[in-house]
Amino acid sequence: MVRNKQGVYTQKNNNRVVVLWDLDNKPPRGPPYDAAMSLRRIAEKFGEVTDISAYANRHAFIHLPQWIIEERRERKTLDILERRGVVVPSDPYICGVCGRKCKTNQDLRKHFKQLHERERQKKLNRMRSLKGKKRQKYKERYISGNEKYNEAARNLLKPKVGYGLGSELKRAGVFVKTVEDKPQAADWALKRQMQHSMSRGIDWMFLVSDDKDFKEMLRKAREANLGTVVVGDSNRGLGQHADLWVPWIGVENGELTEKDLVPKRRSNEDFERNENELFWARQYDEGFDFKSERDLDNVVNELVAERTEFSW
Repeated sequence: MVRNKQGVYTQKNNNRVVVLWDLDNKPPRGPPYDAAMSLRRIAEKFGEVTDISAYANRHAFIHLPQWIIEERRERKTLDILERRGVVVPSDPYICGVCGRKCKTNQDLRKHFKQLHERERQKKLNRMRSLKGKKRQKYKERYISGNEKYNEAARNLLKPKVGYGLGSELKRAGVFVKTVEDKPQAADWALKRQMQHSMSRGIDWMFLVSDDKDFKEMLRKAREANLGTVVVGDSNRGLGQHADLWVPWIGVENGELTEKDLVPKRRSNEDFERNENELFWARQYDEGFDFKSERDLDNVVNELVAERTEFSW
């Protein structure tokens, strides 16, 4: 965000923005795809988002958060009641691939597995038997381009491991990297990615984390004249070392406004650099405007002369 002549902060079109996401420290509290898209929309307010990278060890991808456990438990209870006839859906369940209507969710899942999932497996086997350009064309036509199947599979099929965190983030355009099961492995991967991003000449860096080990990384970014935004749960740690701190829950829920995205530190600076790399005050209580070193010397000489005459 840059300040225009009217004093309003707006997006600078030629800014390049990079988002670094510490999944070990800040996993999504809701659907991963929605959280990633909300994060992208906030980052796009500062310029063009060139890269969103998320790092975590394998435990983050196999762990089931509480909201997923409760959601699956409720779905299982409702399926039992529908099968016994205790609960009758007001509207039939409709297959997202072929449009077939089913009385219960279990009937829909059974139909999907027996027909569409089996057909999908046949196409995958066919694709594996092809090579070169034929294989690529077949994949683009029947595998990658079948969005109806992918959407229905996300709603009906339960992943064998975890809840699809990695696949949902990738669907949102996030580069997901699984690091080794070692202490601080994700931190080191994020720091290396930050150094790589700085070498490509980015303007803003988003860091989604509350890990205090990134303080040094933020300090180096500010020394390199790189704008920094920290997304977390508390502004007492990393938020104090960045140009702007925004709450993670506000980003996920899409509750942030334009006023929340104004860089507090840069907007409150009392000094700027002029062309000769000299600091000068923008506003002064008595209307002084020191735009050069000579002006400052003249004012100092006048003050010294007045004080000398008064003492005599």
